[in-house]
Amino acid sequence: MFMPRRGLLATIVMPAISQAQPAVPATPVRFITPFAAGGGVDTLVRLLCAKLAELSGQSFLVDNRAGSGGNIGTLAIARAPADGSVIGLGSVSSMAISPTLRPDLPFDVERDFTYIAGLWQLPNLLIVNNDVPARSVPELIGLIRRNPGVYTFASPGSGTTVHLSGEMLKQMAGLDMLHVPYRGGAQAHIDLMAGRVHMMLDNIPQGLAEARDGKVRALAVTGRERNPQAPEIPAMAEFLPGFEITSWASMIGPAGLPAPIVARLSALARAALQSPDLLERFGENGALPWWTTPEALVAFRRASEAQLAPVIRASGARIE
Repeated sequence: MFMPRRGLLATIVMPAISQAQPAVPATPVRFITPFAAGGGVDTLVRLLCAKLAELSGQSFLVDNRAGSGGNIGTLAIARAPADGSVIGLGSVSSMAISPTLRPDLPFDVERDFTYIAGLWQLPNLLIVNNDVPARSVPELIGLIRRNPGVYTFASPGSGTTVHLSGEMLKQMAGLDMLHVPYRGGAQAHIDLMAGRVHMMLDNIPQGLAEARDGKVRALAVTGRERNPQAPEIPAMAEFLPGFEITSWASMIGPAGLPAPIVARLSALARAALQSPDLLERFGENGALPWWTTPEALVAFRRASEAQLAPVIRASGARIE
């Protein structure tokens, strides 16, 4: 979904962030993340907040509010005071998938938030168990077409980008295969490696580690381009032009956040995403740094929702 070209961030000239600038606000900033502690997203959030604190001289405290596909934490951001004391993570799940997937969504993604900056994009990785007799995407597509209704793909739940990546593959390649949802990714990976399901299009860090250990076979990434952490693995778009889906994350706040605070936080995010040590740690976790202006983030979110909505509707996924 409109992933910026690699190297874009390196071309941004960032003015110095001086600790002499007034903090916004003077108290520590609470950064709400709508996912559980200890997961891949939580790791990236904590790396980011540590760097924001280092650059600003101000504390950024991570507040995990997991549940309801990210919507509990996202609602908490919407209800926070609009003074900069509370900001948080706007994810593809709650900001671009939930508006179509959940008819009773308790917030309005257009009205209830201030968009501050893009943070990262995390492509998915198509992995198959070692018993699947396919070593490339074209071979896999041919195999599934010859055996309609036989092959399965796992996900940590309906409506996740992992699920929708499989649905996009089904729709774009005209495949008949069965979605097997799990309550989280851990058991899905166990069953994949044991041969109880055939494939999965999971976020890149865990799948790549399993592939390099020989536990599964990696066939493609779902970003527009090959991932710098695994340039030997082709992008799905090389075989299915236009195929692109990523897990993206952004910095958001409640509606009505004052413009000086937005500008300050956006500049801090940009400086953080240029820090060599943070870039290295992001790379280790498969994340591609992705800074945007607030205006570009608003447009990107809308485009992301528009791209994913027909995939969700065609899949029949719906969460009441």
